[in-house]
Amino acid sequence: MGSVRTEQIKRVARELLRRFPNKFSNDFEHNKRIVSMLAQGATIKVRNQIAGYITHALAGMKMEASNQEEEKEKDE
Repeated sequence: MGSVRTEQIKRVARELLRRFPNKFSNDFEHNKRIVSMLAQGATIKVRNQIAGYITHALAGMKMEASNQEEEKEKDE
């Protein structure tokens, strides 16, 4: 079963994604380095939680986009 993240983690992650959408990828390690640069002062645990949420959110967006493309192909 997955872990539940606090609203603070989600809020910070969404704000970072909104402000720096091109800096993040589906790679957790890459996102971890970016978060440590952008969210200075965050503990290691908080940094990892934010990076994990961003990675999860980007994977969900990618899946959603591919599902929409498949639906368009079916309609044609």
